[in-house]
Amino acid sequence: MKPDDDGLLLKLELPIVAADDVPVLRGALLAARATELSELQRRAGRLSFGYGSETARESMDAETRRLRRRIELLDALVAALERSS
Repeated sequence: MKPDDDGLLLKLELPIVAADDVPVLRGALLAARATELSELQRRAGRLSFGYGSETARESMDAETRRLRRRIELLDALVAALERSS
């Protein structure tokens, strides 16, 4: 994987001590992704139902974009982990 012109490539090294560390790490990343996805669905639902003031909705919109990006990054970590094992 190569970074975009504006991006960077982050390389991580993580010592794996036990044989089941990779599946455990994958499970932890998937659990984090599920948590982020749940929060995204909750906030997107509130946004689509029109809760709050215009300022609050703008804040919720920004938060949903941030949560989507966090999910994308967690997906990239899981994919990188699967490629490495």
